[in-house]
Amino acid sequence: MPQIIDMRSDTVTRPSPEMRRAMYEAEVGDDVFGDDPTVIRLQEIVAELLGKEAALFVPSGSMANQVAMSCHTSPGDEVYLEAGSHVFNFEGGGAAQLSSVMFNIIEGFRGALTTDQVEARLRPGDHHFAPSRLIWIENSANRAGGTIFPQTEINKLEKLAREHGLGFHLDGARLWNVAAATGKSEAELAAPFDTINVCLSKGLGAPIGSLTVGSKEYIEEAHRYRKRFGGGMRQVGIIAAAGIYAVENNRNRLIEDHRRARRLAEAINELDAFSVDMEGVETNIVIFDTSPCGLLGPEVNERLRENGLWGTSFGGTRIRLVTHLDLDDDDIDRAIEVFRSCYN
Repeated sequence: MPQIIDMRSDTVTRPSPEMRRAMYEAEVGDDVFGDDPTVIRLQEIVAELLGKEAALFVPSGSMANQVAMSCHTSPGDEVYLEAGSHVFNFEGGGAAQLSSVMFNIIEGFRGALTTDQVEARLRPGDHHFAPSRLIWIENSANRAGGTIFPQTEINKLEKLAREHGLGFHLDGARLWNVAAATGKSEAELAAPFDTINVCLSKGLGAPIGSLTVGSKEYIEEAHRYRKRFGGGMRQVGIIAAAGIYAVENNRNRLIEDHRRARRLAEAINELDAFSVDMEGVETNIVIFDTSPCGLLGPEVNERLRENGLWGTSFGGTRIRLVTHLDLDDDDIDRAIEVFRSCYN
């Protein structure tokens, strides 16, 4: 059996010895009662990093998204979002069941919709139509290959949201990667939004956890939905300690993941069997197309897996590979060799 290079996601990382030590030594309380000191510290750290008043720790990015959706909307409201959005594709229809909202799906470019596209779809104030309520964007865009939403367009969308009284939310599961790639601070990237979600278990390498961030009033409401959705936990400081370690120690190294993703993408794109949108390789995700070799993604993915390289089939002819902190340059060398030996 060949050595496994696991590039299914940046969620497959395992806590380092130093992170495990932080978890072992964590001071804990009961977070449902609001007295776990390690959770409180994590929430304060992340809120400050994003330039917002408060934050709330939740078990997963999907819960963070569903909490935000419920806080921003009432049943029957309409939400504007790009077709590749995680909340639309990968959360089991949660928004329909939990918030009873309508999605107005917009086909964007590399995961980014435009202000003109949203404005053209806003509903008139007439009882025949669902109330326009929320603009939702994802940055970076997972299904587009970790692409970065242009900040100039975000600023225009913010203006549109303010003019029409709409909420403005950022699914920033990999916002840390965007900050590393652009050189902008997390606070600068988050500033236009009412609410933001960030994930600790992707690029930063924590074993579990996300945070939803915004005003104090928003976080008070978010507490209620977290409880309703079963996200209230007890001595969760053990997990929050891993998040603190991740935020304090693993953000600066994300640029290494980006460098390795770029190198891998270039090598794949050199093969006649595949194509890669190289302009879309901006962070730690590589999506390649198997059309040139006449095979579907699952067929190619299975052959790569048999040779020790694990990726994720994205449907049709697309396969995703993700670099992360458990991979080094030697792993990228081996991954490239797998591609060349199988498809050169």
